[in-house]
Amino acid sequence: MEAYPIHDPHLTREALAELPADIAHSPLFNGDLAPTPKGRRTWTTYNFAALWIAMAHCIPTYLLAGGLIAVGMNWWQALLTIGLGNLIVLVPILLNAHPGTKYGIPFPVLARSSFGTVGANVPALLRAVVACGWFGIQTYIGGEAVRTFLVAAWPAFDQVGGGAMIMGLGIPSAITFMIFWSINILIVLVGMNAVRIFENWSAPLILIMGVWLLFWMVNRAGGLGPMFDRPSSFATNADFWKVFVPSLTGMIGFWATLSLNIPDFTRFGRGQREQMLGQVLGLPTTMIAFSMMAVIITSAAETILKGSDPKTLWDPVVVLSQITSSKAPAGLDAPLLASEGTRIVVAVVSLLGVAVATISTNIAANVISPANDIANLAPRHISFKMGGVITGVLGILIMPWKLLASADTYIFDWLVGYSALLGPIAGIMIADYWILRRKELDVPDLYRTTGRYAGTNWVAIGALLAGIAPNVPGFLHSVHVLGGEPDIFTAIYPYAWFTGVAIAGTTYLIGMRIRPGFGVPAR
Repeated sequence: MEAYPIHDPHLTREALAELPADIAHSPLFNGDLAPTPKGRRTWTTYNFAALWIAMAHCIPTYLLAGGLIAVGMNWWQALLTIGLGNLIVLVPILLNAHPGTKYGIPFPVLARSSFGTVGANVPALLRAVVACGWFGIQTYIGGEAVRTFLVAAWPAFDQVGGGAMIMGLGIPSAITFMIFWSINILIVLVGMNAVRIFENWSAPLILIMGVWLLFWMVNRAGGLGPMFDRPSSFATNADFWKVFVPSLTGMIGFWATLSLNIPDFTRFGRGQREQMLGQVLGLPTTMIAFSMMAVIITSAAETILKGSDPKTLWDPVVVLSQITSSKAPAGLDAPLLASEGTRIVVAVVSLLGVAVATISTNIAANVISPANDIANLAPRHISFKMGGVITGVLGILIMPWKLLASADTYIFDWLVGYSALLGPIAGIMIADYWILRRKELDVPDLYRTTGRYAGTNWVAIGALLAGIAPNVPGFLHSVHVLGGEPDIFTAIYPYAWFTGVAIAGTTYLIGMRIRPGFGVPAR
C-alpha cells in the first residue's frame, strides 16, 4: 500500500524513480505535487497555444473591451489597453514558466524555493483565494448563459421559485449555476489528462463559433456599425491617463493569476522552445483578436437590435439569445432567424459554444492552481481532486455575482485589487529564481522537511508584506471603506501590480543579501 494519497499510481511510481528514496515518505510529497517524469512531459507548441486560445476565448475576455468603453474609451483605446496589458503580463508568465519546464514542478512547489516549505503556503493560499473567486465568476457566467437560453426556449422557467432568493440569487439562476458547477467538478474528478484533451478540441470549436457570429452579424447589419465612429469621452490626455493606468493594471491583473501558476502547465512541456513559442502565439494574439471581434459584433448588434439597451449588447449571451428567440426583438417586426429549425440548431450550437468556452477557461485557469495550492497544505491528506472540490465550494461561498455588479467593480476593485496581492509574489519568485539562484534548484530538497528550503523564509514574507502594504489604503478607498480626499496612497493604487512587483522583488533581493539562507550563499 502506498504511503500517501495519489490520483495516478503509475505516474507517482515514475516520479519516485527519478527522486531519492526518502522523498516517498516525506509529508511534503504526493503524486499530484511530484515532479512530472520526463516520459510524461509531452505537451507541444500546439498544446500550449491551444490552452491559451481556449482560456482567452471566454465571456470575461469578451466583456473586457465593453468594460473599457463603458468607462469612456473609444474602440482603439480599449484594444490598445488590452494588447499592451497582455504583452506586459506575458513577461512574468514566461519567466515563471521556465522552472516548470526545466524541473517539472508545479507552482506551490516552486514557491518553496523562495518562501520555504512552510512559508510557501502563504502565496499558494493567496493565489488559491483569487482563483476561487474566478471559478465562481466563470461558473456564474456559464450558468446565466444556460438560464438565458432555457428562458428563450421555455419562458416559464424564469418564473420557477417565484421571487425566492438563495444567497442573493434567484431560483432559476441558482439551478443553472449548480448545473454548470457540477459539470466543472466532474471534469476535475476525471483528471489532468482530460483537461489537455478538452482544451485541444475546444479551441477550434470556440474559434469557429466566434467567426460565424462575427460574419453573420456584420452581414445582417450591412457593415461594421456605429461604434467605430464613436469618440472617446476624454477631453484631455490627463483625463485619459487617469482611466488608462488603472485599466492597464486591470488588464495585467486579468492574467496575473496565471503568471504565478503557469508552472502547473509548463511542467508537462517537452521543452522550453515549445512552451515559450506556444504561449507567445497563444496569449496576446488571441486576447487582441477576440477583443476586436467583441467590438465588431457589439457594434453590428447596435445596428440590428436598435430597441435594446446598448449596455446589454456587450454580453454575447444576450445577443445570441435574441438571435435565436422565436419572438421579434424590440424594434423589429419579425424574429432574426425565420426558420424554427434554424433557430433550434443555432441555439443548441451557441449554448454549446458558450459552455465549452467557459468550462475550458474555468478548469485550466481557475481549478488546477488552487487544487494544487490547497493540496500543498497537507499533501498526505489532500489530493488534487479533493483540492478541486474545495475550490468549487469556496467559489460558491464567495458569491461571484456581486463581483460583476458593474464595470467599475469588476475592473477597478476586483482586477486591480487582487493584482496588488499577486504582483509582489511574482516579483519575489522571479528575483529568487533568475537573479539569486540563477535557475539552479535542488529539487529533492523542495520535498524535504529538513532540506535547504525547510521552514519559512521570513525575508520573503517581509518582502511580500512590503509589496502589498502601499496598496492597501488605496484599495480600501476604492471599495469605499475609507473616505476622505484622494492622497498619495490613492495615487499609488492604480499602479498596484507594478509597484507590488518592484517593491517586493527589490526588498527580497536586498533582504537575502543581508540575511542569506535557503541555499543562497552569502555575497
